[in-house]
Amino acid sequence: MAFLSKIFKDPNTKYLKRTQPMIEKINGLESFFGSFSDEQIREKTKEFKTRLSKGENLDDLLPESFALVREVAKRNLQQRHFDVQLIAGISLHQGKIVEMKTGEGKTLAATLSIYLNALEGEGVHVVTVNDYLAKRDTIWMGQIYFALGLSVGCIIHEAAYLYDPKYQQENPKSKIQNGERDKERDLVGGFRVIESYLRPVSKKESYSADITYGTNNEFGFDYLRDNMAMDIKDKNQRDFHYVVIDEIDSVLIDEARTPLIISGPIEESTEKYHQFSQIANSLKEEDDYIIDEKLKAVTFTEKGQDKVVGRLNFDPWAQSDIITAHQLESALKAKALFKKDKDYIVKNGQVIIVDEFTGRLMPGRRYSGGLHQAIEAKEGVNVQAESKTLASITFQNYFRLYKKLSGMTGTAQTSAEEFEKVYKLEIISVPTNKPLIRENLSDRVYKTEMGKFKAIIKEVRERNQRGQPVLIGTNSIEKNELLVKMLEREGISCRVLNAKYHQKEGEIIAQAGREGQVTVATNMAGRGVDIVLGGNPPDSEEAEKVKGVGGLFVIGAQRHEARRIDNQLRGRSGRQGDPGSSCFFISLEDDILRIFGGDRIKNLVEILKIPEDQPIEAKILSGAIEKSQGRVEGMNFDLRNHILEYDDVASKHRNKIYTLRREVLTKNYKQLRDFVLGLIANEVKKIIESYSEEDEGWFDKERVLEELKTIFPLKDEDFSQLEKLSLDQKIKNIKDLIGNYFQNKEEKEGAENMEKILRFICLKTIDIFWSEHLETMSCLKDSVRLRAYGGRDPLVEYKSEGHKIFQEVQGLINSQISRTVFKISITSS
Repeated sequence: MAFLSKIFKDPNTKYLKRTQPMIEKINGLESFFGSFSDEQIREKTKEFKTRLSKGENLDDLLPESFALVREVAKRNLQQRHFDVQLIAGISLHQGKIVEMKTGEGKTLAATLSIYLNALEGEGVHVVTVNDYLAKRDTIWMGQIYFALGLSVGCIIHEAAYLYDPKYQQENPKSKIQNGERDKERDLVGGFRVIESYLRPVSKKESYSADITYGTNNEFGFDYLRDNMAMDIKDKNQRDFHYVVIDEIDSVLIDEARTPLIISGPIEESTEKYHQFSQIANSLKEEDDYIIDEKLKAVTFTEKGQDKVVGRLNFDPWAQSDIITAHQLESALKAKALFKKDKDYIVKNGQVIIVDEFTGRLMPGRRYSGGLHQAIEAKEGVNVQAESKTLASITFQNYFRLYKKLSGMTGTAQTSAEEFEKVYKLEIISVPTNKPLIRENLSDRVYKTEMGKFKAIIKEVRERNQRGQPVLIGTNSIEKNELLVKMLEREGISCRVLNAKYHQKEGEIIAQAGREGQVTVATNMAGRGVDIVLGGNPPDSEEAEKVKGVGGLFVIGAQRHEARRIDNQLRGRSGRQGDPGSSCFFISLEDDILRIFGGDRIKNLVEILKIPEDQPIEAKILSGAIEKSQGRVEGMNFDLRNHILEYDDVASKHRNKIYTLRREVLTKNYKQLRDFVLGLIANEVKKIIESYSEEDEGWFDKERVLEELKTIFPLKDEDFSQLEKLSLDQKIKNIKDLIGNYFQNKEEKEGAENMEKILRFICLKTIDIFWSEHLETMSCLKDSVRLRAYGGRDPLVEYKSEGHKIFQEVQGLINSQISRTVFKISITSS
């Protein structure tokens, strides 16, 4: 009854009430499946697949399949799905976003819809935000799927696996006895990755599994790599069937501003980057350049441009040297806007981007447009050659490839408008299993940042002395390390979690609920591990002590520009009905207030003459903070929408190119030969029609002969017979001649080699022109922005010109293929 009363107060009342009959059906099957043997459970999976093949649908199987998964979870993980988790499973199956508070068991809830949809045999992708979670969830939840008779793959950066419990017995490196390993897996599987359960395999094998876990980056990059493959055997992914995205707001919103790009190096000197970096370092803010922190932009002043011209001995702006001007702007951005240990770190001589929302490293990702090279020059590390884009896609357009898309997070409602507008996704807020009793304290606002940090240290000391665990969340590595040093000076020991020290993050987070533990972490988004009071594995006596002193106290050391990130930090406290509290410590020097808060707050503080270490309590501040966050969220939404509108144009082009590529890869030799001969015939027709006019008796014999010889080795005597024929007859005869020449080449090369030649020519030509088209479209995007000053809509201009350019590219691809076929041979040594 308590559960039902919570539901009827929920904003999703109608939907949640509709799920009740289904929940009752699932619960009614619990005792039935409890009597099944392990073998009978595996046989049930086979039965489900048979029923699907005979016309039943997934909805018909839902009650039984969910009850079966629950039974397997009880046996293998000692975890029983709560009724609220069944609601989450139903919502995920229906292609919705599930909002569940932190600690409510999203990972376990997802197994219900994942198993059900995997029964169709077309593959289910489960997206996590990092490699650690992909491996952890493969092993942890893999126990359920394995017991049900399904295979589970895992894709991470530069590696692929299959979940295989037998692999641990074959692994000679393993030192843990089987029984001890099983015990360790079951006790700490929620945060420790037991590598010996993962069998290394090829990516194709991992993608061929019934269920494949992986990161959004790897799934996206593999899609691009597949569409650069030169042989169908080199393609790894299957069709896009069903996907469940963990931390869906992090993946589809936070990371949506940066497209995935595969690039190749351009051979040119990197010395210019060092030169431009030195010039940028000599410039002074205000005098030589102006920073707009709201727009995250920097521009040269006239005085600054004069200094640059003096150092270069030429004026790139006056000479319309767009490339040099752009690279100078990148050098200035690297100096003024991108901060070490906040936006990136330097590790092993490389600049590695730090995800601003999760605080994680992003190996393999690089800033585009020469910016990454500019940062490398600034930091004095090896500057890698500038690259040319070979393939690119945004996460928005990648995930819209799936037939059914769903996801889960603890914080989705603040982005409901964007999810509905971009992805047509509905959000279902699932009630907590137990009442949430966490106390969210009012923000404490200080005049200066140092005053704020001193107040945090004082608060931590007081709570630490009474044994209360404290989790401090920071927005950057720099602030993270500063707070750690201040705590250590006060004799307060703490554990550190940031992008520099993330290898044991699961264990660090899992122990953050121990008595007297202090943990300092960068953003908690996507950490994926519950903080259990008393530690993990749980100590009941210690847990009671921690509850007695108030549970976990969460401190936010700064407000994030997105409210969701703040809510994710808060959500670490008060899981499953535990006591807990949270509070944000803010200063007027924090970016969110300094940039967006306005002068009204600063003036108020000056009038009140408040000391730096005294908290300011005023409703005007709370309102100002929320308005500031709302403004930033709105700006970021507009920015992502702007990127998507432009990428939608490129997406149409991409889909056509990739469809053409797939056709070339999958055609058999006869189909491929007919396709290429068709292109050549069309090219011949265009040439003859361009240089002849039948009504006027005009036929430019020399020009037609010259053009045709660029396609195939036409002999003059063969061509001379065409002059007196009609236009249609000319075209028909030329096609016949091409067929004869092609047959001769085929006999010389052999059918097998000829197939290789045709496929190689088609794919290579498509790739070259597609890469150039991406560069052209990038330049077009930059150029159309200026047209806004003339009263024209840049997006309309981009669509119109982009369409014309792409039509030209398609023609050039056909023309290039036609003119290459007879010029390439495979010579045997």
